[in-house]
Amino acid sequence: MPPIAFVAALRRAFETISSQIPEARVEALPTGAAPASPRQISSEGIALIKRFEGCARRRADGMVEAYPDPGTGGAPWTIGWGATGHGIGPGTIWTQQQCDDRLLQDIARHAHEVELALAGAPTSQHEFDALVSFHYNTGAIASATLTRRHRAGQKAQAAAEFARWTRAGGRVLRGLVRRREAEARLYRSAAQ
Repeated sequence: MPPIAFVAALRRAFETISSQIPEARVEALPTGAAPASPRQISSEGIALIKRFEGCARRRADGMVEAYPDPGTGGAPWTIGWGATGHGIGPGTIWTQQQCDDRLLQDIARHAHEVELALAGAPTSQHEFDALVSFHYNTGAIASATLTRRHRAGQKAQAAAEFARWTRAGGRVLRGLVRRREAEARLYRSAAQ
């Protein structure tokens, strides 16, 4: 059973049992997904994330296995389309469907976090897509100078900030250089 279906089944069972205990104060189980953001990433933004994350380590049997972070050679372990976190480590194996489901959950969560960090600043779809890709990879949208510059309307300076995020494990990684260039190009395309 895919993780989302399992969580939904677990929630239904919990609610059924909870409804039979009138004295109990019961709160809904969290699903792990962020509230839906009114602002959605476009197919172009999803394609950018997929291009750089890849769905690596596909085994001969079609399953996908976790791999160590390229910057550290260890944690955080990654699986599918760049998924990290609790329960992902050496020996973790997922189906392609699990990888795809997690990608959609993670993108929704990151889009919501980007929207919160932007605090209503005018943002084109291309800018939003680039910022979601950046945040998906770095997790730094709330603290990045890039975000402060964007909120201040300093779009050229914000675009230049992407290039500062090319290091992992203390060294510049060519893949991160290419990704930041692609994100900055997408971000700037809003002005064209």
